[in-house]
Amino acid sequence: MSIWSVRCLCFKICRQAHILANRKLIPTAQRLPQLGNVAVNYRPAHNSLYQMVKKRTLEARTKLQANKYPNHNACIQVAKTVEFVPDYDETHQHQDYSIASIQSPYASFGAPKESPIQAGYLSTRLNSTAQDVLKSSQCDQKSREKGEKREHDPCAEFQRLRRESLAGGSSDDGGVGGGRAPGGSGGAGSGGDEKKAAEEKFEQLKMKCFIGAIAALFAGGFIAWLLSRGEKRSGDEVGDSPDEALRRAKLTGQITTPSSSDKIPSHVPYLIVGGGTAAFSAFRAIKSNDARAKVLMISNEYRKPYMRPPLSKELWYTPNPNEDPIKDYRFKQWTGSERSLYFEPDEFFVDPEKLDESVNGGIAVAQGFAVKKIDAQNRIATLNDGYQIGYDVCLIATGCAPKNLPMFHDTAPSVREKVMVYRTPDDFDRLRRYAKEKRSITIVGNGFVGSELACSLAHYSRHNNGGKIYQVFPEKGNMSRVLPNYLSTWTTRKVQAQGVCVIPEASIKSATRDDSQLKLELNNGMSVLSDIVVVCVGCSPNTAMAGPSKLEVDRTLGGFVVNAELEARRNLYVAGDACCFYDPLLGRRRVEHHDHSVVSGRLAGENMTGAKKPYQHQSMFWSDLGPEIGYEGIGLVDSSLPTVGVFALPSPNDKRAVNHTEAVVDTTSSDRVKIIGDGTEMSCDPSEEPNYGKGVIFYLQNDKIVGILLWNLFNRIGLARTIISQNTDYEDLNEVAKLFDIHA
Repeated sequence: MSIWSVRCLCFKICRQAHILANRKLIPTAQRLPQLGNVAVNYRPAHNSLYQMVKKRTLEARTKLQANKYPNHNACIQVAKTVEFVPDYDETHQHQDYSIASIQSPYASFGAPKESPIQAGYLSTRLNSTAQDVLKSSQCDQKSREKGEKREHDPCAEFQRLRRESLAGGSSDDGGVGGGRAPGGSGGAGSGGDEKKAAEEKFEQLKMKCFIGAIAALFAGGFIAWLLSRGEKRSGDEVGDSPDEALRRAKLTGQITTPSSSDKIPSHVPYLIVGGGTAAFSAFRAIKSNDARAKVLMISNEYRKPYMRPPLSKELWYTPNPNEDPIKDYRFKQWTGSERSLYFEPDEFFVDPEKLDESVNGGIAVAQGFAVKKIDAQNRIATLNDGYQIGYDVCLIATGCAPKNLPMFHDTAPSVREKVMVYRTPDDFDRLRRYAKEKRSITIVGNGFVGSELACSLAHYSRHNNGGKIYQVFPEKGNMSRVLPNYLSTWTTRKVQAQGVCVIPEASIKSATRDDSQLKLELNNGMSVLSDIVVVCVGCSPNTAMAGPSKLEVDRTLGGFVVNAELEARRNLYVAGDACCFYDPLLGRRRVEHHDHSVVSGRLAGENMTGAKKPYQHQSMFWSDLGPEIGYEGIGLVDSSLPTVGVFALPSPNDKRAVNHTEAVVDTTSSDRVKIIGDGTEMSCDPSEEPNYGKGVIFYLQNDKIVGILLWNLFNRIGLARTIISQNTDYEDLNEVAKLFDIHA
């Protein structure tokens, strides 16, 4: 038998076995296909037969050139001898095939010798054991279940060769002309296999590219996330690890005290809502009139009561340890004395859980809690978690919250994390870290806090070789709502001389994140790159509980409306920034100054113990813009009012006073500044550089003094308060200015 004959016979046997293995076998004899009158019984060994025959065929193909047929990596164990009989005539009208007889240990299928099926079909005698067939079936089944294609797995190799054989022998001519010999070329089956393999490789390449792109995107996002976390660790508290956050919370006291609201006393004689200057001043007044008073303070902050003015002034000029955050905020006053930002140390306060047991009373601070409603009729305060506290007398001293620009509320989170307001020691710690890292800082606003902070940061950065300080505001100069125009312009130049890049008459149009910085687009066409933006545009009173508590809020000024004794309801008082009171001289007012918080809190505390005193105090304020500028004010200090300024000439030999009179600015006329010297009225020379070293500025309303600003003059507020309280129309303000001894 030639090699070509063996090849043809192998293809015929392979095709016939393939058809037999893929036929749908039905176990009932009635539904089996019949050839003549003979029914073909169900044979469970078809699959094993196909595997054995197919395996031998594949071995013959792969070893054809060497003319050897060793059984390598065989998945199925078959008999050593297989006897073949000529195949059934393919021109027969039936295209079905059956096995006439199979002798095996499992079953014997036979047909009568005179039957045509025996003459035309394959007769094969297998010398295999039941164990071999069972082992073959189990191997094939495991290969199908696992679906694994390992390189050295016999089952996987057999399945691969089976697919290649099926692709090469699918021709209708019995498989003879549809395939090619191993190692040959030119057949149609060979072209189909190569094309199919190329397509499979191309699909695999596309899938690998897709998976690689997805992996690159995830890797890039992960790296960006790591970089952002590292950036937050350097500039923000958001990136702190849990251990670092706990350490910071312990140092700053940012842990609720007590741990839960049910440990707070359910009833106290004196209840204070708020933990600021007015609240602590009220406690001192209560304690002075009631030595054993038990006072409970509910504060939404995580610190004991502290003062706020040094946060934008003295703290930046006082060397502090490099610890972050600062444990004890100590600063030097301008007089040279040193004190802490906190009113009292921690040992001064009583544990809220032990307040009822305290014989001598005291003050307990519940930190981290907020009051959402006060029932003035039943004298019950309700916390945010629903816990209720009864009281005999209550004071509301919730203060105010810093405002933010509306454009930053709707911007992207990456931009918002670079924008902050400034009011608490935590804000000071965060901003100091930026200044220490020599970052560029932009201050938005030209009021008290904005101007003071700009000068303080410039001083801090200059002494630490720090970054750039910008100040952006829409007005023409610093403190333009308080100072007259000429003095505001002069002050702006002084601020610039300290190292602040002042950008007046500009506002932020848009803000975008550029790498680690913010890009601020201004309405004047300028762009500013900044690491942090500090918004200092004023405050709004905390009156959220007014609605649920049915308390009145002033529609124009804001704040809780109170009577002359600072009482909003019976046994319910209001003091500090959230208080809208009536001034007998100046009308309804709401003041946001430290002195007002101290005095109004003290008066409210006295009235809580039964004093019943009216509030008639004219509060004062002070501000420092670096080492060269400091001023104090009292009364209604508003640049929209007519002002008269009297200043001492800088020459020590010339004792004349320079008087500047400025009327209300309207749209039809420009500012008018006049100098009065020796009784002669002269206009200012714009080319001359003015020097306002010392002076006093009077603010007039109906030709009466309603406000006084002492420019670089100190310890004269008592005299200014007396002049305002007289409510007199003075003919010559130069004579009034002499009372302040501006030449001393």
